[in-house]
Amino acid sequence: MHTDASLVVEFLNTVNVEEGADLLEQPGPWREWAAGHALTANPAAEARAARDALRASIGDPRLPGGSVDVGTRISLTDAGPALMADDVVGAVFAACTRLVVRGDWIRLKICPADTCLWAFYDESRNRSRTWCSMRVCGNREKARGWRARAATG
Repeated sequence: MHTDASLVVEFLNTVNVEEGADLLEQPGPWREWAAGHALTANPAAEARAARDALRASIGDPRLPGGSVDVGTRISLTDAGPALMADDVVGAVFAACTRLVVRGDWIRLKICPADTCLWAFYDESRNRSRTWCSMRVCGNREKARGWRARAATG
């Protein structure tokens, strides 16, 4: 089962900066990704615009901010009103809206390592996690900093 956070993070990571790969450039795998989430794939250009705007809004330094209009609907279910969508972009934005309402939007982050820029959900108690992985990106950055200090000191 996908959570709101996992859906958003998985969508944001359909681009892999380190490998130079973009799932949206591959129609078959993009449709498979959407189907695997029980959603309809949006046209690649529409999905890319939404993904880039979302990535920029949580800190991707490569991308300019922008606004995107997304269609969703509110349905009355047995559990009460629910924000719904059938396509990927609508479902991701509905998930983002629920994260905002719960106060969890600020937990979505982009790894600051310029070779990584992986999106992740910060589950730390005080929301202070910086790196997607301390073992990889955090360690690399700490080693770079140490080498720089040692070279000047």
